[in-house]
Amino acid sequence: MMPVNPAAEDEDSARPATGTTRTSNMRLSIGPIQYFWPRERVEKFYEGLAKHSPLVIYLGETVCSKRRELDRDAWIALARMLADHGHEVIVSTLSLIEAGSELGACRRTVENGEFTIEANDMSAVQFLLERKLPFVAGPGINLYNHLAIDYLRRNGMFRLSLPVELGRKHLEAVREHAREAGMQLPEIEIHAWGRLPLAWSARCFTARAVGRGKDQCRFECIHHPEGQHVSTREGEDFLNLNGVQVQSAAVQDLSARADELAAAGVDILRLYPQAEGLDTVIQRFESALAGHPIQAAEGSVDGYWLGAVGMEAGLRPSTLP
Repeated sequence: MMPVNPAAEDEDSARPATGTTRTSNMRLSIGPIQYFWPRERVEKFYEGLAKHSPLVIYLGETVCSKRRELDRDAWIALARMLADHGHEVIVSTLSLIEAGSELGACRRTVENGEFTIEANDMSAVQFLLERKLPFVAGPGINLYNHLAIDYLRRNGMFRLSLPVELGRKHLEAVREHAREAGMQLPEIEIHAWGRLPLAWSARCFTARAVGRGKDQCRFECIHHPEGQHVSTREGEDFLNLNGVQVQSAAVQDLSARADELAAAGVDILRLYPQAEGLDTVIQRFESALAGHPIQAAEGSVDGYWLGAVGMEAGLRPSTLP
């Protein structure tokens, strides 16, 4: 992996040597698996994904360091297989680092010497800056303004996956501020499909649900391939618990808003893996990018993109503020 010159101001200097050329046409990416699946299921999932037309594929454990069905070497082997099939492969780091062992694992991932990194914790960003390596800032990195974005772009960040709560108006404001300041922005990626990752905790909610502590979890989350649904006492959908991660109960689906996303300058639409049916989701988004009219999935949400409450849905483009 080639180092990046921190002083470089041109856009190409902040890209990996093997990266794809920036284009006005949006592309699709597949986010890292958020759930704890058995190794065989993970390998089968990526073998099936390899057969698709070229995608940006993120892989690696991002939620809990105790999920060790695949070790680092196994993840790298999957990354090589996907790269051999023509996909752009990014290795993702943990989103919440709490222990020295997790910090060491993060450093070793950053130093893999072969694949670009998605940093999901500022510890990973620091390692990458020290080594002058190109990287993607994942949705767990809180970048909200053009000044912070520009600083990291000049120091190797070639793509930013926006925090999930940021929507169209915020992105447009960041672009306007950047234009006024004569700054360039990196590629912009947005969460377009999947349950929204809302928070991470030192506690494991899945273990606690069965009366165990985090250290005695017995890998309870492997029995919940899409997490545990939580409703209010009134029976309304509320949240989805996934180990130490809290997710939205509903799936965010922006497939019907492809034109808006393109107009706002989004470059990449991220789709998160689910237990079943991702092939169909990819086909829907490919159809949307080809200009075909698409209806959002039943029960899905898009509130954050609209600048509203995240669990809201259904405003038509013509009624957008």
